Formats: sequence, structure tokens, C-alpha cells
Amino acid sequence: MSYNITMHKGELSTIGKKSILADIILGGQDGLVNVLGVILGVAAATSNHKIIIAAGMAATFAESISMAAVALTSKMADRDHYYSELAREKREIKEIPKMEEAEIREIYESKGFSGKMLDEIVAHIISNNEQWLKIMMNEELQLKEIKNKDIYIESSIVGFSALVGSFIPLTSFFLMPIKPAVICSLIISSFVLFFIGIYKAKTTVGNPFKTGIQMVLIGMGAALAGYYIGHFFGQ
Repeated sequence: MSYNITMHKGELSTIGKKSILADIILGGQDGLVNVLGVILGVAAATSNHKIIIAAGMAATFAESISMAAVALTSKMADRDHYYSELAREKREIKEIPKMEEAEIREIYESKGFSGKMLDEIVAHIISNNEQWLKIMMNEELQLKEIKNKDIYIESSIVGFSALVGSFIPLTSFFLMPIKPAVICSLIISSFVLFFIGIYKAKTTVGNPFKTGIQMVLIGMGAALAGYYIGHFFGQ
């Protein structure tokens, strides 16, 4: 008797899409909020249009590179942790198989299996060391393998999303005088943050309107902090 005890491709695809969405939201929101705070702070401190744009551009590229680098090092750390745990599980399956077998039994007992069916599932899993190892990583440790190409793709997504998000509050300063540019930047940023919150809630979990408002409040809080700091130093 065989048992399907691993994730289906469709489930893995859904997890991958959610991971990409999380990377886009992380980068885009962070870029938008940080650059919004910077340019409003500089705009409150000076009336020099070029200085505001220069500060915004510096913050834009510094933020996107920083976010990509942070995502890269974080995902590399996750990869290294995965392979460290993989090596440990391999060693334990070889050196203390009875204990590892007992852990497999506990895992499937907690899923509601018992008696002969539980015995057959455990026997099926431990009959193949590679399968046994995968189950221990997925079910016991809940760790997913991170491939090198995925690390670079995901960190690039974060960095590019931060770059795009950063230009949302900045663009109006290329097209308008400072005061209308500030108002336009605040309005556009608020709408974008609100719809990011709605989309995030609909694709994950939560109340769309509430999540949208939370995103706007976070962004406007950062903008106000930047504005008042700039206003203080401008005085």
C-alpha cells in the first residue's frame, strides 16, 4: 500500500506565489514609506527643489540596494540553517533510527492515524531513507529547501519592488512645484498603501478595509515623523 504524504505541486505553487507576493509587498511598502518620510522631511527643511529630488533619489537607490542585500543575507541564513538541520537529521536517522521512527509515529498519530494503518504508514516511510528524511524536514521541522537561484531571484524581487515603491512618492516632485508635489505625493502614496493593504488581505488573511487603513496609517506616521524632523532642523 502506498501513501501520498508529500505536498502536491499545486500546493507548492501556491506557497511560491505567496512568497513572491510577500517579497513584493515587503520591498514596495518599505521603499514607499521610507522615501516618503525622507522627501517630506527635506521639503520641510528647504525650499530648494534640486536638494529635495537629490535626497529622494539617494534614498531611493540606497533603500532598494539595502533591501535587496538584507533579503539576500536573510535567505542565505535560512538556506544554511536548512542544510545544517538536514545534516543533523541524516546523522540521527543513521545513528538513532528507533528514536527517529518513534518521531514519525508521533507525527502521524497527531494527524489521527492509528492501529494497522499507522503501522503501515510508518513502515512505508522508513523503508526509504530519502523519503524519511524529507518527512522529518517537512513535518517535524517544517523547513523548506531554499535553492541558490531562488535566493537571488527573491532578493532581486525585493530590491526591485523597493525601487518601484520609492518612485511613487518621488515622481510628483519631478513634475510640480514643492507644495503641490507634497500634497500629490501624500494622496498617491495613501491610495497605493490602501490598495496594497486590501490586496494583501484578500490574498492572505484579514479584513481588507482594516488592513488597508493600517497600511495608510503606517505610511503617514513615517511621513509625519520625517516632516517634523525636517521642519525642526529647517527652523
